[in-house]
Amino acid sequence: MSSTNGYGLLKGKKGLIFGALDDRSIAWRVALACQREGATFALSNAPIALRLGTLEKLSESTGAPIIPCDVSKIEEVEALMDKVKDELGNVDFILHAIGMSPNVRKKREYTDLDYNYVQQSLDISAVSLHKILQTAVKKDILNDGGSVVALSYIGAQRIFSKYSDMNDAKALLESIARNFGSRLGSRGIRVNTVSQAPTITSAGAGIKGFDGMYEFADRLAPLGNPSADECADYCVTLFSDLTRKVTMQNLFHDGGFSTNGISEQLMAELEKLNALKDGNE
Repeated sequence: MSSTNGYGLLKGKKGLIFGALDDRSIAWRVALACQREGATFALSNAPIALRLGTLEKLSESTGAPIIPCDVSKIEEVEALMDKVKDELGNVDFILHAIGMSPNVRKKREYTDLDYNYVQQSLDISAVSLHKILQTAVKKDILNDGGSVVALSYIGAQRIFSKYSDMNDAKALLESIARNFGSRLGSRGIRVNTVSQAPTITSAGAGIKGFDGMYEFADRLAPLGNPSADECADYCVTLFSDLTRKVTMQNLFHDGGFSTNGISEQLMAELEKLNALKDGNE
């Protein structure tokens, strides 16, 4: 964690943060980091998430207004942008931390998906970014030189079987970010995705086999899995003016997991397992 007093990296900037649910969620930690660095912002999540979570606490501690929005409905996204403009004016950064798969929640295997659920997964987890950015551009709410960050996962490049159709959703999310990044560059607006390591959040806990994914990544990554607060610090740098020429990138924030082949720790543990197996034969 960086200095509790911050560095003023976002002083005077305004933003819009989607997806905070409770104090374990990455979007929640991003909001706290943005406040620490001098930003003001609005918070948004789906009405059902607002009922299930504790977003009011974050709103009270940061002074940020809460604007409910079901991102699967374009009319609600349009209404949200109008409300943001009324509450804050134009914004300098947007965080997209939205993801949901009914197939994953119901433990449907990838070879036995419910296609209505697939549509929901893609719409909420990926197409929502397109709706948010298209509407922000049409309503001219995003300032020149602004920054957009969407949270992704390495499932977009590598297959994690229990992640099911969310592998596909994250791949689409990253493609949408690149497409908008290429089109908004003339205004100095950056659009990137951050591929975060498995992180202990309420959303992560809903994925079957998450504990195994977390432990495997932690053992393989030379630096170990980054926390939600460390991800928040990384997002802050991408919202700041220090990264004005970084766009259309999928940035791995995973302690080196995405590049490392195998770690000494994993090798040692596999050798122990083999020794136990040999001893039992």
